[in-house]
Amino acid sequence: MRAPAAAGPHAGIPAAPVQLYQVSRHYGAGETQVHALADVSVTFPAGSWTAVMGPSGSGKSTLLHCAAGLDRVTAGRVLLAGQDITHATDAELTRLRRRAVGFVFQNLNLIGSLTAEQNVALPLRLAGARPSRRDVQTALADVGLADRGRHRPRELSGGQQQRVAIARAMVTRPSVLFADEPTGALDTGSARTVLRLLRRMVDAGGQTVVMVTHDPVAAASADAVVFLSDGRIADRLLRPSAAQVAERLTRLEG
Repeated sequence: MRAPAAAGPHAGIPAAPVQLYQVSRHYGAGETQVHALADVSVTFPAGSWTAVMGPSGSGKSTLLHCAAGLDRVTAGRVLLAGQDITHATDAELTRLRRRAVGFVFQNLNLIGSLTAEQNVALPLRLAGARPSRRDVQTALADVGLADRGRHRPRELSGGQQQRVAIARAMVTRPSVLFADEPTGALDTGSARTVLRLLRRMVDAGGQTVVMVTHDPVAAASADAVVFLSDGRIADRLLRPSAAQVAERLTRLEG
């Protein structure tokens, strides 16, 4: 099953580059088995930003990891960037992620011994490409760090480190960006900067962003919010306010 391809900068990528069909993910067996996801079907359209929310243990990160091919589903199907990855090999997943997927996590995974420029260039090197210095500098300039390329992570603030992580994710021009609590450890000003960057990736770059967050303000920056509860989709909101997100989340947590 393949969705129609999108036009524009990511031609060849389907109009819904992330699709989950009746996905379940179980851990353990017998009486101790945990049903992290249960029969979840959801589509993330091209050029859209979706926030995924829910109470602790609702399956948010599991959904993100299954959608990105970082975790295997127990049942159902997952399509990513036009490919069915349900039974893909590790090598196939690695090639696909390097070609079409970017990641930004709260745990930034920056390499402390490398400069910001070297951290940003790393995905290109891992993909076997020779990084263009101009591409790397442009990615850093896009996140407001044109003058920090020679700095190592310890010489940067938390917000600046997060922006380096976003530049690293952007440099390969992925069609899909997965973000897990990208503003969770940031102050309000740095969080706003990161959210503006994600918005620009969607509006100017036509990229798809899927973001797990616990923050109603961050979620309200997205085009849509999907709420999980007990491993199932409990609700959806389109273009909600932060107050609407907070009210719906409180109701689920109650």
